[in-house]
This record gives sequence, C-alpha cells and structure tokens, in this order.
Amino acid sequence: MSSIEFRVAKSIAPSDNSTSVVIPPTGSPQFSLKGLDLARYVDVPFAEHSHRSLLLDLLVPVGPGPKPLVVYVTGGGFVDADKGNAQHLRTCLAESGFAVASIQYRTVGEGAVYTDGIADVQDAVAFLRAKAEDFGFDGARVGLLGESAGGYLVTMAGLEHTPGVQAVVNKFGIVDFGTIAEDYDADMQAALDGADYPLALYLHGKGTGKTVHDLVPDASPLNHITDEAPAFQIWHGTADCIISPSQTLRLHNALREAGVDSTRYVLDGADHGDVSALLGRPDEALPWYTEQVVGLTVDFFRKHLEN
Repeated sequence: MSSIEFRVAKSIAPSDNSTSVVIPPTGSPQFSLKGLDLARYVDVPFAEHSHRSLLLDLLVPVGPGPKPLVVYVTGGGFVDADKGNAQHLRTCLAESGFAVASIQYRTVGEGAVYTDGIADVQDAVAFLRAKAEDFGFDGARVGLLGESAGGYLVTMAGLEHTPGVQAVVNKFGIVDFGTIAEDYDADMQAALDGADYPLALYLHGKGTGKTVHDLVPDASPLNHITDEAPAFQIWHGTADCIISPSQTLRLHNALREAGVDSTRYVLDGADHGDVSALLGRPDEALPWYTEQVVGLTVDFFRKHLEN
C-alpha cells in the first residue's frame, strides 16, 4: 500500500453512533502471537487473466480436524492489492484456529472495475473450497474479512451470496461511492470529485469522464441486501480521514432493517487502520491491534463458523 498517495481530510463531521457499540481508548494491550505451528503456502495461483495469474497465500493451523476458512482481502484504494498486508493479524487468526487466505485482486492499473474485483474474491473462495481437503480445512464454513477497499469487496461478495460464505467482517470499507466524502471538508470533497480519481475509474472504467457522483446502482451494497445475507461485523474509527464513518453506518442500519445479524463497532479516536502508520503516525494505528478489538473478530468468526 505504500505506493498510494492518500487523500486525507482536514475535518470530519460527527456521525450517529446510536446503533453501534462505541469502544473508547481503554488501554487494552496489543495482541501478541503465540508461535504456534502453521502450515504456510505462498503464491498459490487461483485464477488466470490475460495480464497475469492471481495468487493467494494461505496459513493452516497444524492439528487434527478441518478448520473453518477466513479469506482476507486487503485495502489499497483499488490501486494496489498486496496480499502480504496484515500479516500479523492473519497469523493471529490462524493461531486462533482458522485457515486464513490472503488474496490478490485486479486493480484500476489493470483496467479493472468493481465487477472484476468482486469476481476475483468469488473465484478465490470457489478455488479454496474446491481444494479444501488438499489443504486441510473445511470449505463449507467460510468467512470474509476486508479492510477499506477490501471491505467493499467482501461486503459485495457476501451480499451476492457467494457459496459457503457465512460471515463477513467489513473494516472501514466503502459502501456508497457517491457519498464517500460526505462527512469531510470542502477541499477533501473536491479532491475526490474527478473522473481520473481511482474510485471513479473503478466504478466506471477509463475514458468515460464520469465521477463517483454518476451513480451505478449495481455497485452499491445497499441495493443487494436481503434477509438471506450472512452475518456482518462492521468496524470504523471516528477519526477516519480516508473513508467517512457514515459509510459503514449506512450499511449497518440497512442490514438491521432487513433483519440481518449485524453489529457495528466504532473505535473512538481511531483513524483508517494502517494508514496512520504509512502517514508517519504509527501510534495512531495501535487501536486496531488490541486484544479487545482482535478478540471481538475472533469471537465473531467462532460464533458463525464453528457451529
């Protein structure tokens, strides 16, 4: 993700947290790894496209019995999709008893649009389910976890009823392209309102002259929600300077209105995950890696994938 030039808001309007669980900065310790034995598979091809093969990395706990699968989809502004991201978090999930895959997906630099990214997530899930016995996990029990751009992709893949998916974690992911900067200052809103901005390119493709405000109803998760959606856990920080907190609030409220099991956690004072570290403020990323926060996600996947 280091190659991305992030647009950062100068101010953020407060949003309604009445339907969410607010987590204050409690000083919970950072989670630590245990050094458990994990089988590691690197650069496994799962899909072929004209430009390249798409690859995934996989961690599988060593021990008896098939493990549930969690597929991690990284962020990167739809410009970058480095499957090596979040290695510490992925290892923690694997040490908690899950097989964990991290996947590549096509980006705007390859001319990809949102339907391509969703298809890449679905292809990865289909490949992993077909190979589950070979790798030693349970392909019938699948969870998705995505951050930022990856949060959008796992949300869409979950709402499009990707076979096997029973639980989705969206961490500060886009929901409505046209209102992504709604909570921000005028300069930030103007910066995102261009036909060459990656979000517009990912929505419409190159050369269309369209912006994020030229709506594509099919691209909005809000238009794919039914009462048959998998369970959701949703996360956002109140100080997110990249994707406005009202994005995930819209998703959470719409899921609840449809009768879907959805819980939204708001980290008071937290920014956009690892972006703080990339911007030279590593201490501001720490709230995302506490035992409390990571533990809630582990508990969520255990509840919905281990039954």
